[in-house]
Amino acid sequence: MGEFRTRGQVAATAAVRRWVAAAEAPHALLFVGPEGCGKTTLALDLVAGLCCLASDAAARPCRACAACHKLEHGNHPDVHRLAPGGAGGQIKIGDVRALLADLALLPAEARVRTAIIEQAHRLNPDAQNALLKLLEEAPARVVIVLTATAESLLLETVVSRCQRIRLGPVATADVAALLVERGVADPSAAAVLARAAGGRPGVALALAGDPEAVLTEGRLVRTLLDLAAADRRTRLAAAPELLADARRLVPACGEELDSDVATTRTASPAERRLAALRLIETWRALARDVAMTALGWPDAALRLDLADELQTAARRIPGPGLVAFLSRLDRLAVAVEAYANPELAVDALLLAWPRVAAGS
Repeated sequence: MGEFRTRGQVAATAAVRRWVAAAEAPHALLFVGPEGCGKTTLALDLVAGLCCLASDAAARPCRACAACHKLEHGNHPDVHRLAPGGAGGQIKIGDVRALLADLALLPAEARVRTAIIEQAHRLNPDAQNALLKLLEEAPARVVIVLTATAESLLLETVVSRCQRIRLGPVATADVAALLVERGVADPSAAAVLARAAGGRPGVALALAGDPEAVLTEGRLVRTLLDLAAADRRTRLAAAPELLADARRLVPACGEELDSDVATTRTASPAERRLAALRLIETWRALARDVAMTALGWPDAALRLDLADELQTAARRIPGPGLVAFLSRLDRLAVAVEAYANPELAVDALLLAWPRVAAGS
């Protein structure tokens, strides 16, 4: 069987394996899921399988042929990647037009030309409209894969022309196994990192590169748990420190921020947005764990190291309020991606976080 690097995501991987075995795939795909859950890795598995030269289709991608080596080194002539860049973290119309010109050519070596558009939700409206023409009139032997955290951030006309594949959090055991396999952590440390990452392999790998990150993540989670019993004033006062901790956990900020720098240096708009999104992802994983525990499925929680705290929270946080809060987390994540004010979004979430009496 071909060497896929995606962990978990059983249904999504099965679909991709079928396309690789058939040596063809839908011309437009949209992989949707939380940041760091493996969308780009799965897209690369698909592209590798379509480009692989192994004679046995079941062995693709073999990771050993010339095509696989070229893909590994980023110089395969039929593979194109597009990702956000610049101060605003956007994909602009000029980037899309350049991609269109590349995809208009016939494949040079592979069966198809492929393109991966990472974080497609960062395509600005003009860029999405330019991409729409390609999706409507795709050249023969072209496969385009978009990845996004939420399809609602894309034009409906773009989404409707793609076959959608949804990805979710990965089992902590699978994430831990990946870290050990990559040689970035021993089994004991890998288990801790996998739990801290909330089932997101990309986040776990980022945490593994920063010894202080796990402590920061743990402090963030425990602060959120404590705030469930806090009054409005205390909650709002906690916002700056929550966002400062979240900023330390965002590799995209391009620097390691110590405590003093993170709280005193003025953050760029992109850093503020990424910090709020990182906080929301951590909050979502925590709220999910509390919900699973409340439903009587404590073993389904990702943060098993917090089993006692989750049990306490599950008894004290009202179930209906928790469900409504999870929905609000999703809505405000979409709003922040669409350039809503990050600090106002976090304040709204702090006030909406279901409140419990300290003695209940």
